Amino acid sequence: MTFARAPRRHHRAGRLLAPSTAGAAAALLVAGLLSASASAQPPTTTDPTPGAPIGTVARTAGDATYAPGPCPRTPEPIEALDGARCGTLTVPENRGKPGGRTIELGVAIVPAAGGTPKADPIVWLAGGPGDDAVGEAQMAIDGGLNRDRDVIFMSQRGTYSAQPNVLCPDIDEFNARAVGLVQGDPATERLHVEATRACRDKLAADGIDLSAYNDIQSAADYEDLRKTLGIARWNLYGISYGTHLALAYMRLHPEGLRSVGLDGILPPSRAGSAATWSSARQGFDGLFQACAQQPACNERYPNLSATFDELVRRLEAEPVTTTVTLPGSDKPVKVVLDGGALVNWMTSATHVAPQVPAALDELAHGRPQRIARQWAGGKLSPQAMGRVAHGLVYGVFCSEWTPYESEQAALRGGQATFPSFPRSVQAQAPQLTFLHPDCDVWDVPPAPPSIRDATRGDIPTLALSGGFDSQTGADNGPYVARTLTDAKVVTVPYEPHVVFATSKCAQDITASFFDNPDAPDTACLKTLKAPAFEITPSPAPASPS
Repeated sequence: MTFARAPRRHHRAGRLLAPSTAGAAAALLVAGLLSASASAQPPTTTDPTPGAPIGTVARTAGDATYAPGPCPRTPEPIEALDGARCGTLTVPENRGKPGGRTIELGVAIVPAAGGTPKADPIVWLAGGPGDDAVGEAQMAIDGGLNRDRDVIFMSQRGTYSAQPNVLCPDIDEFNARAVGLVQGDPATERLHVEATRACRDKLAADGIDLSAYNDIQSAADYEDLRKTLGIARWNLYGISYGTHLALAYMRLHPEGLRSVGLDGILPPSRAGSAATWSSARQGFDGLFQACAQQPACNERYPNLSATFDELVRRLEAEPVTTTVTLPGSDKPVKVVLDGGALVNWMTSATHVAPQVPAALDELAHGRPQRIARQWAGGKLSPQAMGRVAHGLVYGVFCSEWTPYESEQAALRGGQATFPSFPRSVQAQAPQLTFLHPDCDVWDVPPAPPSIRDATRGDIPTLALSGGFDSQTGADNGPYVARTLTDAKVVTVPYEPHVVFATSKCAQDITASFFDNPDAPDTACLKTLKAPAFEITPSPAPASPS
């Protein structure tokens, strides 16, 4: 039940906040490190060799140890990791239990592309929760993030290249089967919660301390990495859920930060179901308005917002069942589309915005295949199987979100943003279907209330959003800037969630920010134009009876 991925126009990025019921796929990373030690590492320290490249020297700092070694394995080869300097960070699983077990986190450091790297590297914080940062290295490097700085990728605790991992592929397999179920049916909720319970029971039986997989522990992991690598200051770049972790890190460990880039912003202080409803409204409206402003799109697909609302109501009352085949397979797949499924499809579909008006029009005229194929494609993709750390997903959501937002508050968020939707749709926020029942069975203690505090300070911050982002709305930029006194808020128009993945302009702005955090160059925004929406022939009029 993590923020799901969606189709990308250029690169594939990490998970977006989305439940296990949302669609699409992108590459996550894998890895295999040796089994975790049963006790803390010896308190010996090897100081870095002066002038040695970052990551090539072993060092212990407190209870954490970094050791150079092989790079984490990934599901597919990642060209960007060729020549990377790699190793393993060993840290306590639960810092509140001295002398307990340790865990191992894979580290890959991609050298700067040219000349002598600047002293302050960039750390990439992956999306999710549950994605592995090493698997997102190609996107970061393709975007030029390592132009003159080393870029550091570390597998967040529990993710695929960590040891132990907390994956639970059975949940992914259930999500694939669920495309043929009515999302709003109580039986679907029961099966979903059963899959979550089975995941929890398996991890607990393996000795995993489920209460230790959260932002507080993860932020401490990154701070330990900074110290064991001997880095005085570094920069962060977080995408999607990675911004949630970055904001927590800024609040808990600000002393080593030169600057922070946030892309697809999810503030811990407002995260939850009501916020995902608000984000969906913003992204949907941005796309609908862009269509309305293009004469050809507006003429062919008038009142697109009203069409979408009517389709949600119609499908929730009478779900549509169809059969599709997916790329790479000739096996027919049964797909059921109800109102909730359509909302979740739309939340990801802003990544393929030019197709959306035509797809909705096809559905309205009895041709659901395009949407059904996209809805099912991500969940049944091999890249969607066994790569997401569901134990980290629930560790974050169930300790940091649900204790501080009731089901009633979540419902009110849906009612406020989409008052025309049926109550059954309003009760299941996009990307977070069955969140409270899942967290009831996950049963971890709530995080300290301070986890919901707004991040304050004067660390230079770039707050990037996309105008079509329906997963973390663009209003989160001004929101975080209220308490970050040196924040630059930038919305890249016509772009979906995680603009670095799809926009050369966003990549240029990011590079200029790390060059000069006080004055990023945003001139490219003036050159951007709305996408040309796909215009399909009008359906033939019905024959007279």
